[in-house]
Amino acid sequence: MISTAFPYLSILLFIASILVYIETKSKAKIFEYLPAIVILYFTVMSLSTLELWIKTDEINAAYKAFKNNLLPAMIFLMLLQSDIRKILKLGKRILLTFFLASLSISLGFIIMYAQLHHHFEPDAWRAFGALSGSWMGGTGNMVAIQSALELPDSKMGYVLLIDSIDYAIWVMILLALVPFAKQFNRWTKADEILIEQLSNRVENNQEKKEVDFPSLFMMLGLALMVSMMAQYLALLLPSTGFLTPTTWTVIVATLAGIVVGMTPLNKERSAEPLANIILYLIVALIASRANFSELTQAPLYIIAGFMIIVIHATIMVLFAKLFKLDLFSLGMASLANIGGVASAPILAGAYHKALIPIGVLMAMMGYIVGTFIGLGVAQVLKFISL
Repeated sequence: MISTAFPYLSILLFIASILVYIETKSKAKIFEYLPAIVILYFTVMSLSTLELWIKTDEINAAYKAFKNNLLPAMIFLMLLQSDIRKILKLGKRILLTFFLASLSISLGFIIMYAQLHHHFEPDAWRAFGALSGSWMGGTGNMVAIQSALELPDSKMGYVLLIDSIDYAIWVMILLALVPFAKQFNRWTKADEILIEQLSNRVENNQEKKEVDFPSLFMMLGLALMVSMMAQYLALLLPSTGFLTPTTWTVIVATLAGIVVGMTPLNKERSAEPLANIILYLIVALIASRANFSELTQAPLYIIAGFMIIVIHATIMVLFAKLFKLDLFSLGMASLANIGGVASAPILAGAYHKALIPIGVLMAMMGYIVGTFIGLGVAQVLKFISL
């Protein structure tokens, strides 16, 4: 049984690194349905359930220090890769479709929770708030909202269950619909020429510099400085029941990432691997505090996730008919929200390789707005639960 910080952190990092290495090198089919980060969560959660480590003062202090200080750094590095000027090149139609997807997902959460909230624990709105961050951005947004809402780590198992099971099935459905794009577009009377023009206009950004030691080291130092400054500024900003110092830290780090993402630092490739390393460590830390015995309502949470997707899909199809939207735009907007940068380019490539940059840019938009919209959805769910 582990009772000190160094073995505890070493095991978490070792498990995360091994899973990422296996996912990258083996190309095993299981990772198409269960990403390494999901397997990491439930692997570490299993070890926590078996009490491989105990919550001593030293381990608790290490957990708190690493998670609280690395989270703003991760948010900054994640958003540093998103140059909002390139995203705006997508044009009004694509951007409006993206925000339509965000709106319909938000409505899905609100309608579902209004119908089912009596069947959940009183603070279940926090878990769905964190999930909304993931389904309108990515795992990084989910972790940011979890911290801002002070959602207990033990409840993150529900969020990861929905995020893996429901999301995987939705991705399969969207990919299965690709061959029916022409029939769908005829039904909605969509203009497919717009997509061809867009794919010619948006360039695939290959200008980023290669990862090297000086840039990697500099980026790590910059990210940690941003984390320190975000936490310092958060203490100076006015606090309310919603805007706590933790929430302010998340917001300041997000804004810093968006602003610096419009500078030449956006071309530094070292931001992506650093952000991913920190993200995997934070997820492992969260899982290390969870226990399978606490997931007593898992089936109901999974059903709630499917209900959100059905509401989202219904609204999207209705608007597609009303505004003559094509299936590619609909699918990309949906998956850029729910799936993020890991899966949006896959769906784009299923239509045409030239469309992959559009998938990447739309997913990056999710990174930028996911935290803000997710926090807004969480407040509505909190109001419903009162």
